[in-house]
Parts: sequence; structure tokens; C-alpha cells
Amino acid sequence: MEWTNDSTISRIGSSRCRLVAVCFFVAFLTLTCRAQELQPRRWSHLPIDTNFLGGGYVFTRADIAFDPVLLLDDVESELSTIPLKYIRTFELLGKSARVDLAQAYQDGQWSGLIDGVPIRTTRHGWSDTLLRFAVNLIGTPPLAGKEFGEYRASSMSESILGVALEVQLPTGQYFNDKLINLGTNRFTFRPQLGVVHQEGPWSVEMTVSSWFYTDNEEFFNGNQLKQDPLHTVQGIIDYTFQPGLWVGTGFAYGAGGKSTVNGIQKDDPRDSLIWGLALGYPISKQIGGQLTYLSRRTQTPVGVDSDSLAAGFSVLW
Repeated sequence: MEWTNDSTISRIGSSRCRLVAVCFFVAFLTLTCRAQELQPRRWSHLPIDTNFLGGGYVFTRADIAFDPVLLLDDVESELSTIPLKYIRTFELLGKSARVDLAQAYQDGQWSGLIDGVPIRTTRHGWSDTLLRFAVNLIGTPPLAGKEFGEYRASSMSESILGVALEVQLPTGQYFNDKLINLGTNRFTFRPQLGVVHQEGPWSVEMTVSSWFYTDNEEFFNGNQLKQDPLHTVQGIIDYTFQPGLWVGTGFAYGAGGKSTVNGIQKDDPRDSLIWGLALGYPISKQIGGQLTYLSRRTQTPVGVDSDSLAAGFSVLW
């Protein structure tokens, strides 16, 4: 059975309170699934005038806990993601800067029970596009070629301060009559502030950011969705064995993001933790690989618990 407007509403009841509950949880699920991440080395010192192209595969399995009023139980999802990312580095006003462009193709299925009746749905299509601009204000001088290599070889202690703005574009697959979507049908703006300190082979990184959302005027079943900002913090520590070979672990926490549907605000703040482990390894001088495990756990009775495994590569020229 498809999780569309007609089938879902008929199963859980057509009363206004339950319809509003459906809308609130769709808002909750959409934001929770997309709004947190744990990304190591996003402020790394890179040679300027260099291109990076990365790709990979991510498998995610999740258990989803709904508000009891919805009569939805044992809901699970499995999602396969093929991400692609391009990075261009350059000098800006004497600082190291970069632009990132990311796009993913996703294939997933969701299953569970509505009032005891089995349901299942699938989606395959493009996710929203991500565009990020970052500049390191302190540390990481803009260097290339031999100068860059000599600086990295001699730099045993370094501190970095960086700022960035990431924009999520509403380009992903979206149906306003369906509960589950790969796209969000709205813009998201995410300013970021990052601090890194390297001491020998050890590196400690912290990033704070906030997500600001435009309104979705074509939300589920013809409703309007507004979202309060979501605030996140992440900390990562990693150890480098040799150039290109490193291991890292970290935690992330996100809170906020209350939803408002048709002017009615619900006390539904997001509150979740992410833990991750990553291994980076060199394949050649121009190609590197990475393996990652991520575990997300909600800190509220309603939310998403998920585990992800990822394998990726990057090529520079």
C-alpha cells in the first residue's frame, strides 16, 4: 500500500486533529532525516587552484517512532544513496577558500503498520542539491604545488578558524500528496563556524552551525510548513599515521527546529545525537578512499534512530 494522501488519511482517521498530527510528524521526519551530519576535515588545508571530485555509496537503515495518535507502528526504512561532490579551491583576499557542489541519487523503501495493516512505499530519484562556500580566516595560507608540500611537511602545530555558508536548493524529487519525499521543496541556509587545532599527528575540530528554512507553501495535503531554526554542534578528533592515512571519531548534537503548520505551532523540538567513526586511506597520489560508520539516536520518544555505512573516494587534479 502506498503512503499517499488518500490511503494514509483513511487509515488513521479524517479528523482535523489527526490530520494536523500527520502534518507535524511529516515535518519532524523530514527535518530530522536531513538536518544532522558528522563530517570530518571540512576545514582542511588544501592546495589552491585544485579540483576535487568525490563519489561513493551510503546504506542507511532506520527505525521511526511516530506519535501514537497516528496509529503507525514498526516503521522501518532502508535507503541507498549515491553521492557526488565537486570542490574547487582558490585564493580570496589572501585567504584559502573553496566552493563545494554536492548532489545525490537515492533509492529507498519504507514499511510499517497503519492500525495493524501492513504498508510499504518506495522512492527513487534525486535529492536536494547542496552548495557550500567556505574561507579559512586564520591558518592555512593559500599555497600550491611545492610550496604547499613544504609548508605541510614543516607545520607540526597549527590553529584554523573558518566560516562557511551552505545552501540546500529545492531540486530534489517532491510530491505534495505523499508523506515520504527525497526533496524538501524549500531553501535551507546554513551558516557555519569552525575551529581546528593540529598538534603533531593529532587534530581536534569543532563546528557550530544553524539551519534556517524558508516556508514550504506546498506541504503535504495542501498545507503550509514553517520551521524554527535548528542549531547543531559537532566535535571530531583524528590521528594521521602518514599523508592520506588517518582515523577519526566524533559526536554531533542538534536541537531546536519546532514546526508550524497552517499557523499552529507544535511543541516538537528536535533533540538527537550522532556518533561516527571514519578511516581515510591513500590509493595513489591523486586518489584517496574513505570508510565511515554513523549512528544517530533520538533523545525524544518520537523520532528516528538510524545506522549508516559509507564507502567513498576522491580524485584531485
